[in-house]
Amino acid sequence: MTSPGSDQTFFFQAADAYETFMGRYSRPLADEFARAAGVAAGERVLDVGCGTGALATVLAGIVGPEHLAGSDPSEPFVEECRRSVPGAEFRVAPAEALPFGDGEFDVTLAQLVFHFVGDQAAGVREMARVTRPGGRVSACVWDFTGGMTMLASFWASAREVDPDAPDEVGRFGGKPGELGGLWREAGLRDVVDGVLTASAEYRDFDELWDSFLLRVGPAGTYAAGLEGEKLDAVRGAFHRRIGSPDGPFELTARAWFALGVV
Repeated sequence: MTSPGSDQTFFFQAADAYETFMGRYSRPLADEFARAAGVAAGERVLDVGCGTGALATVLAGIVGPEHLAGSDPSEPFVEECRRSVPGAEFRVAPAEALPFGDGEFDVTLAQLVFHFVGDQAAGVREMARVTRPGGRVSACVWDFTGGMTMLASFWASAREVDPDAPDEVGRFGGKPGELGGLWREAGLRDVVDGVLTASAEYRDFDELWDSFLLRVGPAGTYAAGLEGEKLDAVRGAFHRRIGSPDGPFELTARAWFALGVV
């Protein structure tokens, strides 16, 4: 869920890997997001950055697939959505250039997308353009200040071992107020900010760690590049930071949410 031309495009090509790594969070988050956006039966809805279909599946259950469209710059992800939600319309396209007409939708949503949109202002302008006057535009993104426990704990562990390791705190939208500010700057009306939460269960720490080695997103790419003592040290620090589980456990995740009216 990114934009062509950005250096993250290759992070999001394997649908199965994405589901294993992030789907366990994005699917419960989708229920919360659709509820917060007030999606209702009879509305025509667009899912921008539809990914592997976490949000699209929820939306189809509310409005019906015939009232749903989606877009994503990753062709493998779009193909996965077409398999998962037959009857809906999915197209390969970035958020900054949506292949839909003006005012075509009642509600336009973007879940976990704006972290990776190359031109955020253009992305929200496009979302507003394809939404009818009086319709709603909404997005949610992970809280990178610590509320997304899995990623925050991983990056803190990486920096514990390697002070020069990157993190995702600087990604757009990860701090409170950033997403709502973008919505207001785009001229959307009656903008509200909020918080959404989700949680994911793991059978053991190995299941969590192995999901990082699938090279999904910046964290997965960094983890998959670790070797030898550094790999063992990061793994050990990560295990400790999430409470040293020796069996099943659960991690929570917080997302920032913004909604505005066209």
